[in-house]
Amino acid sequence: MRLRCAVLDDFQNIATTVADWSAVQDRVEVVSFTEHFATEDELAVALADFDIAVTLRERVPFRAGLLDRLPRLKLLVASGMRNSVIDYTAAERNGVTVCGTTSSSTPPVELTWALLLGLARGLVTENNALRTGGPWQSTVGADLHGRRLGLLGLGKIGSRVAQVGLAFGMEVTAWSENLTKERADEAGVHLAPSKEELLHGSDFVSVHLVLGERTRGLLGAPELALLKPTAYVVNTSRSAIVDQDALLAALHEGRIAGAGVDVFDIEPLPGDHPMRTAPRLLATPHLGYVSHSNYRTYYGQAVEDIEAYLAGHPVRRLG
Repeated sequence: MRLRCAVLDDFQNIATTVADWSAVQDRVEVVSFTEHFATEDELAVALADFDIAVTLRERVPFRAGLLDRLPRLKLLVASGMRNSVIDYTAAERNGVTVCGTTSSSTPPVELTWALLLGLARGLVTENNALRTGGPWQSTVGADLHGRRLGLLGLGKIGSRVAQVGLAFGMEVTAWSENLTKERADEAGVHLAPSKEELLHGSDFVSVHLVLGERTRGLLGAPELALLKPTAYVVNTSRSAIVDQDALLAALHEGRIAGAGVDVFDIEPLPGDHPMRTAPRLLATPHLGYVSHSNYRTYYGQAVEDIEAYLAGHPVRRLG
């Protein structure tokens, strides 16, 4: 009898076509779920008859309560090599092997710039007006050349965002608690002496930090109040780094020029979520990692992990 593998949140319904599953198809039945399961109860029912689950990034929490309700589950494959919503202790207790895949930093870098450029040049407003017979030119674009780009985080993604900013002729500054002048010099950017000075002096602020206790709520109302009224904020990292209520208030009150957001406190966003109707907001449905190359890697390596597990070989373990 073949094992059953559930692919969660396959919104585009491409998991079984973007990668070659033939290596395991005689031993594994693959079922894709194109709709998100919002509650633990829904997940427990949906996954009750599956031996393997493939989950995208950190969208689905596999807490102890859920894992305890899935006695048949033996292999959990998560895309990426970092996942904070899996209870690894509970997985081990339940005999579930947890493994991951590699992930490219290129797609989130590119989406960061898509949001930043879209904001700066009013692309959504102008495109909508053009298509609906609205006014011919109603916005005045914000220049990038000579303006200051402030980066919160200068890691794998932030440093590549910096390179693009420098290519546009921007003055790039960066800050994080552990960032050194040597690392900033290596990336060709200025080290901001403090978070506050970075925010006060930047025309564009982009978030590229890992979510943790030190970064949760890093940009709250006091920090957003330091920004110029002409400044833009972009967050393609984790929603909890930027206080959502404070950001919404700043947008509604016009205290910043705009924000580009790809991550949210609830995903997928409910239909009545205030982020759906906020002014001065350019928002995308967590597309940072969503690209053909990343999906080929995620699902291709998921197949490799499953094949290795079935053969009793080492897998790319998480936790």
